[in-house]
Amino acid sequence: MAVIRRCTRNAFSSHMYRHRGIGAGIPATVVACPTPRAPDLPTEMHSLSVVRFAGMTRAAHPGSVPLRRYSRAVRPSVAASVACLALVAFLGSPGTALADPPRPTANPSGVSPSVPDPIGPPLGSAPNGDTVGGEDLASRGLVVPPDAPPLPLDVTARGWVIADATDGQVLAAQDAHGRYFPASTLKLLTLLSLYPRLDPTEVVTATVEDEQIEGSRVGLIDGGQYDVRTLWLALMMQSGNDAANALSRTAGGLQPTLEAMYETADRLRAYDTSPGGPSGLDVEGQRSSAYDLALMMAEAAADPAMLAIMSAPLAQIPAVAGRDEGFEIQNQNQLLLNYPGTLAGKTGFTDAARYTFVGAAERDGRRLIVSLMLAEQVPIPTWEQAARLLDWGFALPAGTPPVGELVSPDSPDLLPQDSPEQPSTALGLPTGPVSAASTSAAGGMSVLPLLALATGTVVIAVGTLLWSRRPRVSYPGRGQRRRVSSTLTPRDSAGGP
Repeated sequence: MAVIRRCTRNAFSSHMYRHRGIGAGIPATVVACPTPRAPDLPTEMHSLSVVRFAGMTRAAHPGSVPLRRYSRAVRPSVAASVACLALVAFLGSPGTALADPPRPTANPSGVSPSVPDPIGPPLGSAPNGDTVGGEDLASRGLVVPPDAPPLPLDVTARGWVIADATDGQVLAAQDAHGRYFPASTLKLLTLLSLYPRLDPTEVVTATVEDEQIEGSRVGLIDGGQYDVRTLWLALMMQSGNDAANALSRTAGGLQPTLEAMYETADRLRAYDTSPGGPSGLDVEGQRSSAYDLALMMAEAAADPAMLAIMSAPLAQIPAVAGRDEGFEIQNQNQLLLNYPGTLAGKTGFTDAARYTFVGAAERDGRRLIVSLMLAEQVPIPTWEQAARLLDWGFALPAGTPPVGELVSPDSPDLLPQDSPEQPSTALGLPTGPVSAASTSAAGGMSVLPLLALATGTVVIAVGTLLWSRRPRVSYPGRGQRRRVSSTLTPRDSAGGP
């Protein structure tokens, strides 16, 4: 039995002396004893241990360790460094197979975001890595034509696009392909995806789930009867999440709805968009971009039936016998009410997305599209920011070179050359139930774990270097020793780290 007598100024403090015998099969006992300070001893010599190993008595400073034991102290750090490096080598290097896929699949069963991206949104691209609409649109900053007039002030949107739907030219943009949270502007994709699949005259019975759904509601009542056209008006004019839920159920449920939305996004070349539901409520992985919203609005505004729904100023919600007498709804798009020439628009807001907007206006035979992502309502409201960008676009001199283009649905696809011909499958469209299992893990591991591993390896290496270069402290009557912590954890006392 090894007995360690520890004498310090701290009454009854118990510590373990780091000796190569302890933890190597030799039992030891630590005994604390308060001892008054000896005036004839240096301060660093006040704490003294009497170490007894198998009948051998030896005095030693508790914070010292012989130099010959340095390699043993370093071994765990070296082993950890080698393990981290081996794991990095096994996983691969960032930017290849581990890079995030161009458009991950949303996960409706995951944790919904509640605040904007703390480090900014990821940058989207086509599945083959190209930038849809031109390489200039890959910029995370402002992209304007040479010698263009000054842009309007007070535009708070982090990402925006102003484009000419007449010829498909993108007039100016900022972070056009930043993949932001879309909020209710995603309902535009719901309209494009489900409108051709549903009969406008079909009557839908509302449910308790519709009536109690989260977020904005138009006011559907459980048991009420509403035709599909009324639900479309409620969706686009009042941003009714209850209407979105009813339309999705009529189309077969969430899974068929998402399949239709991904298919429509593929057809439009809206590769930055990953829908997670029909309403735009924040969902893990659900994203879109200012560029994709412009593609969607250009497509919807070109369809007279969809344009009529988006531009309707008023609509009537029918009565429900014994519960509601019916009521009138108004279009929430303030651009439609305040900007001459407005054709359509869709607003959006969540805590994570902040304010979003996409709209279209026409003047002198020229049709412009404007989209805003992650905007604020001050110093001016979102619709007014859109109006100022439209004014700037309409005033742009003829012949001004564009900064990009709005691709058309019949443009060549941008899939990888070795990809199957089915765009939806290649882009990670969920093929089974939408759950945590249908996330984008197949698309590759995020680069963040690799950065953490690399950082850990560097920290371990630097710590080992600093450990080895500590200043030595000499003590009277002893050889030169190195100071180490004398306070060990219960795990240390059971056999060392």
